[in-house]
Parts: sequence; C-alpha cells; structure tokens
Amino acid sequence: MRASVAETVPAAGRRSRRPWSIPVPGVLRAAEAVAFWLVTAPFLALLPAGIGYRAACWRGDWTFRSDPGKRDEITGNLRLVLGGELGEQEAERMTREVFRHRNCWIIDVLRMRGKGRGLAKLVEIRGREHLDAALAGGQGAILCSSHQGSFHSSFSLIHASGYPVTSIGRWWWEFPPGGTSAAVRRMWELVYGRRVDRHRQRPNIAPWPGRWQVAVQAANVLRNNEVLTICCDPPLLAEEQPRAVEVPFLGGTGRFVPGVVMLARATGAPVLMISIRRLPDYRHQVLEISPPVPMDGETTAAFRRCAAAAEAVIRAHPAEWDIWSNLEDLVRMGLVPNTPQQAAPAGARTDRETELQQS
Repeated sequence: MRASVAETVPAAGRRSRRPWSIPVPGVLRAAEAVAFWLVTAPFLALLPAGIGYRAACWRGDWTFRSDPGKRDEITGNLRLVLGGELGEQEAERMTREVFRHRNCWIIDVLRMRGKGRGLAKLVEIRGREHLDAALAGGQGAILCSSHQGSFHSSFSLIHASGYPVTSIGRWWWEFPPGGTSAAVRRMWELVYGRRVDRHRQRPNIAPWPGRWQVAVQAANVLRNNEVLTICCDPPLLAEEQPRAVEVPFLGGTGRFVPGVVMLARATGAPVLMISIRRLPDYRHQVLEISPPVPMDGETTAAFRRCAAAAEAVIRAHPAEWDIWSNLEDLVRMGLVPNTPQQAAPAGARTDRETELQQS
C-alpha cells in the first residue's frame, strides 16, 4: 500500500533515527563535482576496476553524508512510492545505495573510452540472439529500457558490440526546458553528452512535443535496419499530458506517453526490453535483452506489457532507478499525488539546481 505524506513522518513521541551528516555548502559541493568529472573520475577510470569502483562508492557515501537535504528527499520519495514495503532503516540503506550507484555510473561512462573495452570486459551481455533474430526481419529493432541502472552505457555497449545504435530521448540537462543554466548545460555536454554520442550511429533524437522531424528521424533509423533505443518512463512534459496513458506501476498508477508502441506499429519494428543491473561487487554488471514484446491489442494494453517488464526490473533492483532523486518527476509521472503538502518549501533547491552537486 502506498504511504501518505503523513505516514512518512515518525509518530509523535517516537524517535526517528537519522544518519549522521557532515553538511557541506552547495558551492563547495558543486566545485567538487566539477573537479570529480574533469580530473578524479577520468583518473579512477584508468585504474583497475576494483579500485575505481570502490572509490566511486566512497564518494557516494560522502555525498550521502554531505547533502542531508537531497538524502532526505530521496528517502522520502522511496517511502512515498514504495510505501509499507520499506521501513525507515531499509529506506536509509537504499538511499545510500542510490548515491553509490550514481557514482558508479560515472565510472561506467568514462570506461567507455576508445572502443569501450574497459567497460565491456566487466559486463555480461545476455539475449544477444533475440536482437540478432529481430534484425534478421529487416525492419530494425527497438530496445526499450527504463531509467534503470547505467542505461546510457548499456546502449553504448550494444553499439560497441557491432550493432548500429541511435538513441531517442531528452538529456536531463535540457529537461524541463529552461530549467538549467547555460553554464551547466555546457558542462554536461562536455563531460557526458559527447562521451555518450561517441558510441552512437547517429546524433541523439530529442522528442520535444510538436517536432514532426522526430518521427521521421526515428523511422529512418529503423528503415535502415538499425537499432533504436528508447526509455519508456520519462517524466511527462505538460504538452504530453493529453497523449499519456495510465498503467499500473510500482503499486500505483503511472502516466506515460506510449511512444514505443506507436513507433513500433508505425514501422513494424519489434520491441525488445533491455536492462542492466550491477552485481554486489559494484564493478561487474549483467545486461539482458528480452525476446520481442507483443504489440497486439489496444495501445494501452501493449504499453502495459512494456511497463510491467520495466517495473519488474525496478522492483528487483530499486536503488538503481534514476528517478528517485526528484519528487517533481515522480509527480509528473503520477506516482506521487500533487498536493500542497508536497510542494517544495520556499527557497528549496530543485534537482536541476543541484544536479552537478549530486553527480
């Protein structure tokens, strides 16, 4: 059962155990994040994997302690969505894991330098035969993922394995439009966007509402019997609300645009689910490609199958879902009600204002 806002607050007279903190001013955290992306993380990516990923986990623990505001937001989001499934201590443990995984994702991207062998040797790819069979049909293939795990790096690994991959999706530093400063956008493009685009067949296709070119570009990818990747769970823009469908998701009702279904039906391309999960040692991962998902029936019914597959992965590895860090995104997805109690207090930082600090 989903928890209410009141249920996430300890009852009167009951002492809440809070993890100790070492708060660091936001300016210092942002400066450290820039230095980590530009200097520290590239160096760690050159070291043996065991050392690099252990250091990433240490930094995750540090950010967990140094930003109690973001830590408490993530813990609250976990309990709001997962409700009675999480006790206080389990939510705290999972929040620490969220911070650790976010830092490991950085090392993943940087180990994709060159031909990506630095990361490829750490990742086992399963289900490659499903992708081969899909491409044998000559209509391309759509790989559908949630914002789970190191999904950008999983797409890069597929491309480095010999499959021509193009991605459709909005970069987080451009979402919502105007929500990020020009300096931060340039920073993310330098340290992340260019590294990811290096392992794509074509430039990223950004699905902004009203741009008819998006469908044409995506169709061209599939017409050339290439691979198109797409995430099925992006938070909705206001303009996308009329096209959204409601499906069961994480114990509630999620609202999503069924773009993957519409694209598959328009082109005839099969849809395969793709997921990547990290093993307990933090450096090894398993990437799995599913058999084709049936696209028959009503649009909502077809999309429900994709959402159910994505939900199963999230429930199995909840700390690796990237959406926990922003309450506003969960509200846009319909997983958390938009109530006055959940409005950010005056002066509170948004996730877009702290994205460099949390990376």
